[in-house]
Amino acid sequence: MNAPRADRETTQDAPPPAAPLAPADSARPVDAGDGLDSPVTHAGGAQVPSGRRSAFPGIAEYAFLSDCECNALVAPSGAIEWMCVPRPDAPSIFAAVLDRGAGSFRVGPYGARVPAARRYVPGTLVLETTWQTPTGWLVVRDAMLMGPWHNVDERSRTHRRTPTDCDAEHMLLRTIVCVNGTVDVEVVCEPLPDYGREAARWEYEGPTYSTLVTRSPLTASPDLRLSGSLRLGIEDRRAQGRTRMSAGETAYVTLSWSDRPTPGTWPEAADAMGRTEQYWRDWITQGVFPDHPWRSYLQRSALTLKGLTYAPTGALLAAATTSLPEAPQGERNWDYRYAWVRDSTFALWGLYTLGLDREADDFFAFVHDVCRDGRELQIMYGVGGETELTESTLDHLAGYDDARPVRLGNAAYDQQQHDMWGAVLDSVYLHAKSREQLPESLWPVLKAQVEEAAAHWHEPDRGLWEIRGEPQHFTSSKVMCWVALDRGARLARMYDEPDYADQWQAVADEIRADVLEHGVDSRGVLVQRYGADALDASLLLVPLLRFLPPDDPRVVATVDAIASELTVNGLVLRYRTDETDDGLSGEEGTFTICSFWLVSALVEVGELDRARVLCERLLSFASELDLYAEEIDPHSGRHLGNFPQAFTHLALINAVVHVVRAEERRDDAGHFEAARRR
Repeated sequence: MNAPRADRETTQDAPPPAAPLAPADSARPVDAGDGLDSPVTHAGGAQVPSGRRSAFPGIAEYAFLSDCECNALVAPSGAIEWMCVPRPDAPSIFAAVLDRGAGSFRVGPYGARVPAARRYVPGTLVLETTWQTPTGWLVVRDAMLMGPWHNVDERSRTHRRTPTDCDAEHMLLRTIVCVNGTVDVEVVCEPLPDYGREAARWEYEGPTYSTLVTRSPLTASPDLRLSGSLRLGIEDRRAQGRTRMSAGETAYVTLSWSDRPTPGTWPEAADAMGRTEQYWRDWITQGVFPDHPWRSYLQRSALTLKGLTYAPTGALLAAATTSLPEAPQGERNWDYRYAWVRDSTFALWGLYTLGLDREADDFFAFVHDVCRDGRELQIMYGVGGETELTESTLDHLAGYDDARPVRLGNAAYDQQQHDMWGAVLDSVYLHAKSREQLPESLWPVLKAQVEEAAAHWHEPDRGLWEIRGEPQHFTSSKVMCWVALDRGARLARMYDEPDYADQWQAVADEIRADVLEHGVDSRGVLVQRYGADALDASLLLVPLLRFLPPDDPRVVATVDAIASELTVNGLVLRYRTDETDDGLSGEEGTFTICSFWLVSALVEVGELDRARVLCERLLSFASELDLYAEEIDPHSGRHLGNFPQAFTHLALINAVVHVVRAEERRDDAGHFEAARRR
């Protein structure tokens, strides 16, 4: 098959140019003309030269679907432009987000590409898109179906966690309702398996036009079955259907990748959609959310994190995608479809805070799995616990808006990053505190990781940001090694091992003294690495990890320095690329997680009003569907990097809860003082 290229004929027209973004304090698109007289910034996407349209939607314009085993991105045009089966890190079947000729699956009005509105059905991961055409109105709902547990005759071959009442049905359902007038509807499904390197060959299944199947010669790619209420035809490698619908008429189409029976009638399809909506609403109802105007952001972040889990093992993906660029047309493009150990601490913080104990327990069990039996810990794993994530490039793909290379795997998996021991130990500590006991099976894991941190804390590493330059003595890595020894000592006391507790506490004290001697500059500010004055946003975690008390002058000075010197238009960089040898060229956007860390740190140091203002501004940068990528361009407000980003949503939860709880404490104190005076 010829390699896909961005200029090849695709299954959909290029979308019209997106409007420029409003100023950063709004971050919402505004109508400002066609923008052809100057460079155009597309919402969530890259800056493109004068007179050229970008064929790609902005990163923030995508919707996210999931059944907790696979996920998908849906463009505003109604086209699914990213989807991998049967796992989120499997080869894609639709990859138009990385090359306009690499496959997509569209359902929508013929000849229309811009919807009237999009939203998630409240409390769910069911996407609803409303279309207006010159002749009528149409509503399309998309969902990856959830249904009753179906491995009833034999055990699942993939599930390691305890079975739940519901499980993925391994099918994507798209329902269509004409609500007014008449609308010509089209379905165009063109899967190109293996990242566009293989052409699909459709054939009919059965005597009617209702079902098509394509069988991949690649053993790793499952068969795909397209079925529904429309008459489907085969045009080369495309499966397509077209019909005219009148007010009150309904239709549906299903794409499945298993032998599970698909809906055979509209009532069955409507029931399956309703069952999926009910699943998500039942799940979100289990959480504990404050009665606050920001509640919706917390709930959407929780739903997104749930969608980024891989239910069979409990793994949490860093993001759903690979190689969405951190800088327009740049090389900072990474595969994030893996589980990072460091996410464990932040995941447990967020999930326990919201009362979502089962997901927290499952992710902790995944971390426990990869640590058990004396195995050497690495910074990331495949969602099934795989240890080798060899990096390669897909040179036949044009990349998102010409950002190359497109990467598979992640070479950082075998880096030395000393923060991982602290992440694991803090996770164990949070888990044990939530149950007021330390499970017997965890003691060997705990002991091994504490001893590793004690043995290596004084060595250089590549740090939390996984730099590809030379190893350095990163201050945050030393702080996380302190976390490993400090939490280890606390857990040893819980486990009634006072000798280990005293030994590990002594090393923790040694690390703290070393950091305060070598990691603080003449201003009393914690710096990125020993022997340098560069700042690093990871040091905003110092008060959150209790390395120093929040009122310590060095903490206050560090937070103030980062807020004033490591920001662009008020948003936080992780570091300045001209001060850090990260092995890469070019600049990057501000890291949204770092800006949310600043919110939490400001609350910690008593700057609640500043924290609220910044948090409110960050929430205004959310996408139309309240989702976040990894970075935000501080000048345009567009989203950059992989999407949606778990780390960002975890930091959002922590920041919002920090502000809400601090406001509640201040209000309670005010009410108490008023009552006392009366």
